Amino acid sequence: MGLRRRVGESLFTRVAGPEGVANRARIHGAPGERWFAAGSPVQRVHGDASMFVGGLRALLLQTLHPAVMTAVARHSDFREDPWGRLARTSTFLAEMAFAADGDAQAAVDRVRYVHERIRGRTAAGQPYRADDPHLLLWVHVAGTDSFLRAHQRYGQHPLDAAEADEYVRQAGVVASALGAAGVPTTVAELDAVIEAFRPELAAGDDADETVAFLLRHPPMPWTLRPAYALLRRAAVALLPDWALAELGLRVPGAARRRLALAGGAVVTRVVRWVLGPDDARRVAPRRAEPVTHP
Repeated sequence: MGLRRRVGESLFTRVAGPEGVANRARIHGAPGERWFAAGSPVQRVHGDASMFVGGLRALLLQTLHPAVMTAVARHSDFREDPWGRLARTSTFLAEMAFAADGDAQAAVDRVRYVHERIRGRTAAGQPYRADDPHLLLWVHVAGTDSFLRAHQRYGQHPLDAAEADEYVRQAGVVASALGAAGVPTTVAELDAVIEAFRPELAAGDDADETVAFLLRHPPMPWTLRPAYALLRRAAVALLPDWALAELGLRVPGAARRRLALAGGAVVTRVVRWVLGPDDARRVAPRRAEPVTHP
């Protein structure tokens, strides 16, 4: 087995988990219609190596909502089993973009079942529920904005303006299926929703601990730490200045930001090389039009 294949399989197993190969075969090989047409924007974005940078940016941005962060801190095992959490998340994203209709709906149903059982109060006494349509909206827009921005900078085939709007609309299909309300359908609407959330956002102790976990003390073998350093710097550099300030992270100057973004390009190209730029994992049977609801 060549070096490229060995490294690629090791990385894929690390990200997708021990069931990754079987899940890949099921997601991409099962017959049937898909929610989205082959080659559509959501498949192009979610099948690209830029998701590595976008995913970390999304996690950092999502920590800024106190209720969301409290729910994650109290009800998630991401600290005890970060790789397992990553595998579940990456599998869900792949199922939404590529799986047959029945598998995609089953994945949504599993997530909604879990969300229905998560509730409590923040340290400030604010009630929260994981199935709250408003909180689901924040998780959605933070992720959608992050995946799109990372793709536009690092994606092998960036989207044009119309395709970017279509990506936001398609990502919104999934958010609506999960129960989010007020889901944006264009890039302009996405920007407006994020701006509207800003008065609610603040980094508390849970956010501080999560940011430290993700950026300073990641559960990473030493062999992966150099690449992860490039990835985390790129993710931080893609955050807006107001989010960096709220998270207590230094707002980089122009030269430092350019260097961090250049490092992101390097690590993305390496990931794309080891996984393969035209991997069959990204191919799904075509349907005439994407559905507007699951």
